[in-house]
Amino acid sequence: MLSNYIGGDWVGAVSGATFDRHNPAALGELVATAPDSDAKDVEQAIGHVSAHHHEWSELAPEARADVLIRAADVLASRADELAEELVREEGKTLSEARMEARRTPQNLRYYAGEALRLTGETFPSGDGSWVFTSRGPVGVVAAITPWNFPLNIPSRKLGPALAAGNGVVFKPSELTPRSGQRLVEALIEAGVPGGALALVHGHADVGRALVSDSRVGAVTFTGSTAVGEAIHRAVPASVRVQLEMGGKNALVVAEDADLDKAADIIAKGAFGLSGQACTGTSRVVVHESVEIGLLDRVMERAQAAVVGNGLTDGVTMGPLANRAQWDKYQAFLTSGQESGARLETPLDIPRLDEGYFARPAVFSGTAADSRLAQEEVFCPVLAFITVGSYDEAIEVANNSVYGLSAGIVTQDMGTAMRFARDVDAGVVKVNQATNGMAMNAPFGGVKRSSTQTYKEQAGSSMMQFYTTDRTVYFAP
Repeated sequence: MLSNYIGGDWVGAVSGATFDRHNPAALGELVATAPDSDAKDVEQAIGHVSAHHHEWSELAPEARADVLIRAADVLASRADELAEELVREEGKTLSEARMEARRTPQNLRYYAGEALRLTGETFPSGDGSWVFTSRGPVGVVAAITPWNFPLNIPSRKLGPALAAGNGVVFKPSELTPRSGQRLVEALIEAGVPGGALALVHGHADVGRALVSDSRVGAVTFTGSTAVGEAIHRAVPASVRVQLEMGGKNALVVAEDADLDKAADIIAKGAFGLSGQACTGTSRVVVHESVEIGLLDRVMERAQAAVVGNGLTDGVTMGPLANRAQWDKYQAFLTSGQESGARLETPLDIPRLDEGYFARPAVFSGTAADSRLAQEEVFCPVLAFITVGSYDEAIEVANNSVYGLSAGIVTQDMGTAMRFARDVDAGVVKVNQATNGMAMNAPFGGVKRSSTQTYKEQAGSSMMQFYTTDRTVYFAP
């Protein structure tokens, strides 16, 4: 049984309500029961953090850094246990879960260093006085995170927020409540006080209450574009908002591409994490001269996927996260075929009572303006779109309301550099999969994929979201 963490205590929802999470690969297995919180729980959490987070912010930066490093050590010591829990809760394969469990403590160590780099600037005045800036925490940060990376993404929000001296109220996804709680447990064990951190489990009502509370100074969210835009409309101008949302990521395959390399890159981007990554490859924009050779190679890799429970040896692709994901997968298979695209991969759909399993689906002959080519899928469904030139490839790649990640496979570095300039995406990958990001580089999209007001993950400007600047004029 999981609990909220409010005021330094582990507690249930005020209403007493709970919800269950089952293993998406074995639907009869109960993974967790968590509080089904509402606005009353959020009110308590924000009230306590708002009143007491100053005790945390007043600590020396190195003291906050030490706490984050200890939390990283706790998580690293439990990486194998966390990975197995993650497989059962979210559906990843064990290798994917281990990668996330090992990356999460590295994130916290990185952000610990940021606590020591919160410096200001000085400016010449000409009159003998000093003009300088100082940086301090925003105050209360609301962090709302998705289910597909339930350790990694929260650590990329809670880590820098706490490093800067903020208090945090954290709502993990209702599909992965246990993973969210494990991160909070490690932070508390390491020394984050109850006045600086609260955990509130629940559904959409919790998120709405969080973003509408006037005591919240910043909202950081990763999830769907629809929810992100609703948050953006709900918060006042005085509240800063960081939104990382959906994608319809294109990989362009040029006529000079190494097709075996391209197929490996596509399979990793489209079918890794069961296609449930915001940066995953959803569209392949391929030059007509190499389409058939590339399609054959991608189909081989799709058909070689071993779908099943991620804890089973030899499984390379786990289930979808829940029934809504599985229904969406089915809807896109139907929509794709109805639009005239050709489903190239034979599908053998297991019975639903065994789990939310879905095989990779590859469509060819996709129209660039079809639903299959325009809407975010977030499932292992891949659309091939054929073009006759580089200019047409750019036109197709940019024909999207999203602009998160995009890639190109080519042996011509001039073409690669031109692509990096021409494509509308916040992340550009050359001869690499569209997913997979460096922990020390800025991350974020353009268009309806992001607010673009602040970059997430890392980079010189990352901590600006979690801090405020004060300009001081000082005359002797």
